[in-house]
Formats: sequence, C-alpha cells, structure tokens
Amino acid sequence: MGVITWRDVALATGAGADPAQAVRRAYREAGLPEPEHVVTLPSPAAGALVAAWLTGDHDARLALEASGLLKTPDLASADKPAEADEPAAASRPEISAGGGRVEGGAVVRGSDGGLSQDGSAGDGSLGEGVVEEARAVVRRLRAAGLRPGHAGRSVRHQVRTLPWERARAAAHAELGPTGWAAVWASTAGPIWQQVQRLVADIRGAMADVGGEALRRVTLDAVLGQHDAPWLAAFVPLGPPSSPGTQEPGGTVQAQDAPPPGEAGLRGLADVAQAAGWWWPYERVAVVTARPVELHLDELDRLHRAEGPALRYADGFALHAWHGMPVPAGFGAVMGRLTPARIRQEENAELRRVMLEHFGVDRYPAESGAEPTQSDETGTLWRIELPGDEPVVMVEVVNSTPEPDGTRRTYFLRVPPWVQRARQGVAWTFGLAEQDYIPQRET
Repeated sequence: MGVITWRDVALATGAGADPAQAVRRAYREAGLPEPEHVVTLPSPAAGALVAAWLTGDHDARLALEASGLLKTPDLASADKPAEADEPAAASRPEISAGGGRVEGGAVVRGSDGGLSQDGSAGDGSLGEGVVEEARAVVRRLRAAGLRPGHAGRSVRHQVRTLPWERARAAAHAELGPTGWAAVWASTAGPIWQQVQRLVADIRGAMADVGGEALRRVTLDAVLGQHDAPWLAAFVPLGPPSSPGTQEPGGTVQAQDAPPPGEAGLRGLADVAQAAGWWWPYERVAVVTARPVELHLDELDRLHRAEGPALRYADGFALHAWHGMPVPAGFGAVMGRLTPARIRQEENAELRRVMLEHFGVDRYPAESGAEPTQSDETGTLWRIELPGDEPVVMVEVVNSTPEPDGTRRTYFLRVPPWVQRARQGVAWTFGLAEQDYIPQRET
C-alpha cells in the first residue's frame, strides 16, 4: 500500500474511524470542555438540518419549514415536549439513529445505514433518507433534554479559526514570507482549488433545495476531510508520535521535529481523516460521514455518466457532467442523444453540453439543417435553437490530401453574427473579412 496523502484524505470515501475521540481532542486543544454529545449523521445535508434545529434560529427554521425540509413536528416545533416513552438521559446518553449504535456517546452507522438511496440534490430534493436521519437524531436529542438553543453557541471560531490563525502566524514567523509561500505552494497548493470546488458544489446543491437558510448553516461547519488542503501545510499524516514533513499533495517523509504551527491541530487533523463536515457547539458536536461514492473526470471535476457523481449513504447526492450540475438521469440521456432530443431540451446550458457531446460536426447533417451560404472558402451552416443563440459553423475542406488521397471535412464553430463563410473563416484567424487573403492554405 502506498503512502497516504492529504489529497487521499480529501477524496476518501467509505466509513472512517470513530470520530468521537478526535472531536473531543479538538475541543480540548481549543481550551474548551468536551461536548456532552457527539452525534454522527450520514451526510452534510442531514447534519445541516440537525444544526439548523439546534441553533433555534427562528428565521432559518421558518425558511426550512417552507421548503418542506422541516415539515415534521420533530424538526419544526421548538417547544414540543419529548416523547413520553423516551426518558431523558444523563450526560453523554446513548443516542442512536437509523439503526446506528453508540460508542462513547457518538452514533456509529450500521452496515446498511438504514437509509434510502432514492433522493438526490440533482432532482431538487435532499431525499427522504436525509430527513429521516435528521428526524431520528432530533428525537433522541429531545429525549436527552435538549431543545433548540440548548446546544450552546457555535464554537467553530475557537475550534477551527483560531488554531488556523495561530498555526499560520507561527509558520510565517519561523519561515518568513518566502519560505511560508513555498511550503503552502508545495502542500496546500496542489489540492486547494480541487477541494474548494467540491465544497462549493456541495454547498450549492444544499442551497438549491434549502435556499439561503440551509446554505448559511453550512458556513458554520468545520469541513473535516475537506479541510485537508490547509492541514497539509501543518500536520504530518500518521500518529502524533511519528512526525513528518510533506511533499506536494501531502506525502509524508520522516523528520526530527514537527513543522511550525502544528501544535493544537492534531484533533482537527484526526477528525479530517475520519469524517466529513461537522458542527461544533458548546454542548453538542454534529459530525457527518464521508461519502460512499465519488467520481471525477480527468480534470478532477465531479463527473459520472451513469448515476450520481457524489453520493452519501442517506441518499444525498450530486449529479454532474464534467463539473456541471445536471439532473438525475442526465448521464443516461447522453448515451442515446439524437438531434430531436437536443432540440427538445429547454435548459440552454444543458443543451450546449448535449450538443458538444453529440458532436457539433455531426449535428448539421443528422438534424436536417440546410446550408445558408457558400463561397470559395466553404459552406456556412446556421442552426436555430429555441431560447438560445443559434449554432453557426463553417464547413471547410482540408486543402492537403490524406495519405489515401481523400480530403477531410472540418466544421469550424463561429459567432452567431457571422453571415458568410469567408467572414467566418477570417474570424478564426483573428482577421476582418476584407483582410483575409490567403496565399497558400495548409
């Protein structure tokens, strides 16, 4: 097995280690009392719902109720008493949800998760599995005597922001501006943009179905495995007793002393290696699991032709085509595209993706389009698309024959304002039509 890197952590899927002890260490390192309850849910969407309920923020709960996400009494009501058949528990009670079990006050998912996989962000729904998981945790928190607002203030600033600021200041002081920039470029740099894009995709998916209220809740989250880029600059992977420096992407090499700024970050690093996004409050920590599936294209963008590109165990999922959010089932459609299906697509952005995948050069002939103008440079094709700008192309023939004597035909995409083939060919060379006077074509 190769050396695990921080990039591996950021993109890890499947069950990790129990995060409860790591979460408690992060609190201790921040100078805080350990949380009374550490609950784990299968996805950041379920975690955000529970966090929204815990905060007791009236406007957020009303917005989430209106969206249908908090339509059940367990999540919507701030003052409903705990169920009579669920006695209140002492500190660190056995809290469970969806068939999970408890270890040290933390919920551990069962092997099947007890979850539905029908819902997805791609079809405009968080999924019934997400709401059911959130509802189950809220019931148990109610039974433990907690109500909205009783979890205490968010301590994200103490747990995550201040340790980061101290670590950065220490590294900058020891290494200087140039040395610090070099360390950042070789550790965080290679994975920063990729992970930030993934974070933005997840936040965007939750905002699509939960609106600004749910998106705002995600801003209070510590990002767990998605904090890997900046942790890579400070914390060697592996147990604290085995310090090391890191090559680009976070590869560990042995050294005699920890890198500057590492002190106080080991708890955060341990959570990152075990879990996904999490919300720290004074009395409760809401932790979420890593995804069960993650599919990327060659440019490290979310992409999958069949099924969701990112999926969590409770059914929260993102469907994407080369980084672009798409509806569930879009990938399957791409495998059997026809010109008629492309024309029928109402979403102009999706239609452009379909057209590119189908082949702009195939589309004129197979769609029954007619050329609009021809001259010595080629043939101009114009294809009108409803609700979108037209596709305009110049069909040209390569002046240099192939080895078998044939000449290849090319379609050059040109702007919609082009009216003549010569004008379009000139545009491809960055010239005005009157200035395009080829002496020899190649």
